[in-house]
Amino acid sequence: MPDDHKYVLTLSCPDRTGIVARITTFLADIGGWITEAAYHSDDDSGRFFTRQEIRAESVPFGSSELRRRFGEVAGELVADSWQVTDSADRKTVVLLVSREGHCLYELLSRWHSGEMAADIGVVIGNHTDLEPVARLFGLPFRHIPVPGDAAGKAAAFAQIRAAVDAHTPDAIVLARYMQVIPAELCQAWEGRLINIHHGFLPSFRGARPYHQAYVRGVKMIGATCHYVSAELDAGPIIDQDVIRVDHADSPADLVRLGRDIEKAVLARGLTYHLDNRVLRDGLRTIVFG
Repeated sequence: MPDDHKYVLTLSCPDRTGIVARITTFLADIGGWITEAAYHSDDDSGRFFTRQEIRAESVPFGSSELRRRFGEVAGELVADSWQVTDSADRKTVVLLVSREGHCLYELLSRWHSGEMAADIGVVIGNHTDLEPVARLFGLPFRHIPVPGDAAGKAAAFAQIRAAVDAHTPDAIVLARYMQVIPAELCQAWEGRLINIHHGFLPSFRGARPYHQAYVRGVKMIGATCHYVSAELDAGPIIDQDVIRVDHADSPADLVRLGRDIEKAVLARGLTYHLDNRVLRDGLRTIVFG
């Protein structure tokens, strides 16, 4: 059975001829055994995107040296974003929750079964409802209530920031965390802060999308996993899915049906993020699934 230790290289740069040849030549010259390769050339933005997965055992040096050498190639290609990650470097996730547990159960189940290749540093809740769930999985739970007044809210989010940053997480996941994240935290955690919205964005933003969908008589409802930005429910979308409904379904039915989509979409989106399969292109994402 082949070694599952791998390096993942991602890069985005202005598009031109010869990019693929330059990258594959570089990998061939160092003996890199490519196990997965994906490319996208975007006509609208004029940019090129790639993700390369190679067997670590095929490279005669470590990830630091690979990062240094690939950085030279990225410089030649005038890359505006590039990364080299080592699967041996375990990633860390922090989860923020409120009262609804379906997304938390899904993520913890996948983590417990080994499907999620990351450690969970802490579960933080603005209520204590889900503390027993975290404890059941042997995880620490931090209760940080968020008051309604501005001063209390600012103090609470200062505590949350300290609790999150203590783990230097690769992903901060809002697993149905029903609080608006302050703009300064959206900026500080940009590209790592992931939300599940219980609606098919950009339609039905805000707190009650299923009720909005019911009033509009839609025939499909959905859920959206996206990066969080300062503008509510407007960050780059990672993943979405839908399910059919009809006139006989009440708002409560829509909520119940939507929960199944929410937990699956969030788990899939987080997995894409942790596997370095999501490359940003302004408000859009390139997802090499």
